[in-house]
Amino acid sequence: MEAKTKDLWVLVETDQNGGAKNVGLELLNPGRRLAEGQQGKLVAVVIGSRVDEAVKAAQAHGADQIIVVDGPEFARYTTDAYTDTLYALVEKYGPTTLLIGATGNGRDLAPRLSCRLKTGLTADCTGLDIDEQSGNVAWTRPAFGGNLMATILCPDHRPQIGTVRPGVFKKKEPDGSRSAEVIREEIHIPEERLRTRVLDVISELSKELVDLEGAEIIVSGGRGVGGPEGFRTIRELADALGATVGASRAAVDSGWISRSHQVGQSGKTVGPKLYIAAGISGAIQHLVGMNSSDVVVAVNKDPDAPIFGVADYGVVGDLFQVLPALTESVKKRKGLS
Repeated sequence: MEAKTKDLWVLVETDQNGGAKNVGLELLNPGRRLAEGQQGKLVAVVIGSRVDEAVKAAQAHGADQIIVVDGPEFARYTTDAYTDTLYALVEKYGPTTLLIGATGNGRDLAPRLSCRLKTGLTADCTGLDIDEQSGNVAWTRPAFGGNLMATILCPDHRPQIGTVRPGVFKKKEPDGSRSAEVIREEIHIPEERLRTRVLDVISELSKELVDLEGAEIIVSGGRGVGGPEGFRTIRELADALGATVGASRAAVDSGWISRSHQVGQSGKTVGPKLYIAAGISGAIQHLVGMNSSDVVVAVNKDPDAPIFGVADYGVVGDLFQVLPALTESVKKRKGLS
């Protein structure tokens, strides 16, 4: 289809209580820059049930316009209801670009929608920009198993669609004084159109709940910790700092720590205020998962380790000497020892 506007849309996912999920609010941040580059409006699309809180959040986080579809059939995500609804909205308004979070729902919805619209989809993006020559969105994502970064353009079809991992971009501080135009669309999906129905949602929690994406401080260990017992040193520093424990894929694949701790291309994408990488060489697969961190501290024996290329502070040394000393220093400052 041809674009009818130069607007950029961000799908703001909602939870069962009608609140906005973080990833949609995060995407309003780069969405502002891209919308200005396309000379269009930044539009939030909110689909759900009783979504007034999500609408307020989208307004406070920078949307110029908010398109709302509110109905009981949208309380829980289903492929048919959300695809039909978003397709109808795109057909009516014709945006140039659509950003969707690379969540479980987003990864289900985006390819279905792009196929129906006969347009391209760039999945799992870690970078967004405007190509100066063509004016198209330049979507950047890991390729070939994370061994290089590819930048992809969609010059011939509209809308341009991409999914972006949660945590890649940071939310702007909300501004409660902002106002935005709110358009409410009456779209209802007949029950016979819905081929699947959610009967119940069962949350299975592991023995420890690992919130890497929401953590402000993360202490991660890699192959250099040497084994599962090496993570005791990582945990001691994390406990002293009030931090969350992370890990590289190498440590997870070796069975030293559970996959729920994994940071990187095949794990979680994080953006803490402080990221401490101990015994992590810095393969690109890991770097794409933590390059949004405010401050990165690297501890590694190898002075040529790639992690030092992205670190704000680097310590060349044995992590089993450096981390205990740092832990003791933190405890003294907190009056814990």
